[in-house]
Amino acid sequence: MNFDGIWTPVVTPFAQDGSIQLDTLRKVVDTLIDQGVHGLIIGGTTGEYYALSKEERKQVFDSVAGHAKGRIPIMAGINATTTEDSLELGQHAKAAGFDAILVAAPYYCQPAQDELLTHVRCVDDALDMPIMLYNFPDRTGVPMTLELIEALRDRPNVQAIKESTGSIERMHALANDHADQLQLSCGMDDQVLEFFAWGARSWVAGASNFLAPEHVALYQACVVEQDLVAGRELAARLLPMLNLLEQGGKFCQYIKYGCELAGLPVGPAHRPLLPLNETEKASFQRTYDALLQHRG
Repeated sequence: MNFDGIWTPVVTPFAQDGSIQLDTLRKVVDTLIDQGVHGLIIGGTTGEYYALSKEERKQVFDSVAGHAKGRIPIMAGINATTTEDSLELGQHAKAAGFDAILVAAPYYCQPAQDELLTHVRCVDDALDMPIMLYNFPDRTGVPMTLELIEALRDRPNVQAIKESTGSIERMHALANDHADQLQLSCGMDDQVLEFFAWGARSWVAGASNFLAPEHVALYQACVVEQDLVAGRELAARLLPMLNLLEQGGKFCQYIKYGCELAGLPVGPAHRPLLPLNETEKASFQRTYDALLQHRG
């Protein structure tokens, strides 16, 4: 499967009581498709999958697949605390018509590398779908080591990796030593230009929920046109926002506030995450307004 392009990890809209707003979710999907993103990820961290029950996650899968299938590639995030739950979610996503799955280390339980390898192989055996690995040890507590990546060479379904460690050294290793094995996807937004310079052709970008045109333009310049000078100018405009998101400590809240400012309110983040305070909103809006000044 070709994972090129901007993949948006779609937000999950909530009402104030925490219930999922499927009508709003479908509007978000329509807007992203209209704005030219290349794929959608449903059930990622930005979608607050960890705050949903399995049945709610399945409901979201069904809603998006029924609405978007055939219009844009869709990937299902199936991470859970157990292999069994990941398989159940993956089987549901496959039946719903998803094109690929996003596979991270099960969180909280912190499997050892041999256990994580067994988990990925089990998912592959059971689902037989294109897989994008998701390496984000700050969230899961467990890295996907280069030795584990190497051990998956015999798995043709393991086709891409979203790399979110922030380590340039590791990004270099993936780009240089595993380019024949895995498509490299930027998962560290404030390093996107570096990823594209080193051959990545994919970006899983939370801020594309509300800044899709800017993300698509940066991809077009760096990957399609191979113009890193123009790409650097575009990245420089985006960088204050990307820095705020990566370093501000309230990623989901900022993404959802960005959607509100973009004219598509998606409700609050799920508790225990709390709304932004007025100072945080003002800082975000200044950054957002400065960015929009460059929009044609």
